[in-house]
Amino acid sequence: MSAARLKAAIMGATGYAGFELTRLLLRHQKLAAPLLLTRSEGSGEALESTYPELMGKGSFPLEPFSWKLLKSRGVNVLFLATPHELSRELVPEAIAQGLRVIDLSGAWRLKSAANRAVYGFVDDDPEAAAKLDQSAVYGMPELHRDEIRGAALVANPGCYATSVIVPLAALIRAGLIDTAHGVVCDCKSGVSGAGRKPTQKTHFVEAADNLSAYSVFGHRHTGEILEQAGLDAEQLIFTPHLLPIPRGILSTIYVKLRHACGADEIEAALSECYGKGGWVRLFPHGSLPQIRYSLRTNYCDVGYQLAPDGRRLIVVSCLDNLMKGAAGQALQNLNVMFGWSEKEGLE
Repeated sequence: MSAARLKAAIMGATGYAGFELTRLLLRHQKLAAPLLLTRSEGSGEALESTYPELMGKGSFPLEPFSWKLLKSRGVNVLFLATPHELSRELVPEAIAQGLRVIDLSGAWRLKSAANRAVYGFVDDDPEAAAKLDQSAVYGMPELHRDEIRGAALVANPGCYATSVIVPLAALIRAGLIDTAHGVVCDCKSGVSGAGRKPTQKTHFVEAADNLSAYSVFGHRHTGEILEQAGLDAEQLIFTPHLLPIPRGILSTIYVKLRHACGADEIEAALSECYGKGGWVRLFPHGSLPQIRYSLRTNYCDVGYQLAPDGRRLIVVSCLDNLMKGAAGQALQNLNVMFGWSEKEGLE
């Protein structure tokens, strides 16, 4: 398909991730301006009324969603930056309409019904939903690039999950981690990871000058880590925390190695998966990433420190939860799907 014919639509552009995605697609050289959709019954609503930083850059109307509208505008790809339940409802019809879908919610990320139970989905057509669950491709290009190219439905990974899976998958695939000993993931995210709708926990007075753990042994991203890293539930402890900053994630991962390793062996395992020039930046041994280095970029930064005994390893990864953790990775997936450079629109 030629770039001139490709048209994308975004449902959920008023949310933090949806707006970040809109901003990225507007500057993408191979795409026309995206169609911005809303479920609101009203008319005349515009994205710049919610995000005044767009003022002076044109008009960005939010048009009432309908399948007829998508067809009349020649939309080929539908991005869903919507609540999980709404994505679960819309995707079967979108696929039936011949659209390719990149879903930023958690609706289609999980293969295991046990892991998916945390969402409590009730499907109108369970059989059709089950087929989509199995055909959906987990949208982490670094691990599933070939499957993404031909996918009709790409399930964009969760932000915490991305920060953990990127370093962990490489080391597990290399056979270096003693998974029976367990994996501990201590993860911290900025407040935008909770979405734009305010809650008591994300209220300024509650979040500022504070650090709090939440969803212990119950976070929705746990299943993604288990499935993508190939771990059993009893092998993983994953604890998310809320940082008093707008955006960014820092994950500290504690593992025991199967045998005494040198830094060169750790570096080789990570380089085998990610090499150079992609959206994963590998720091040299002992040099650890910080949130500020990856802010407003699509990079996942990975660094590590090996204990003197060569058996204990601490890995630190950082990313922007609205970029590599959401909108940036969604655009990276689009680039893979259409055979473009994975950096198109992201540099």
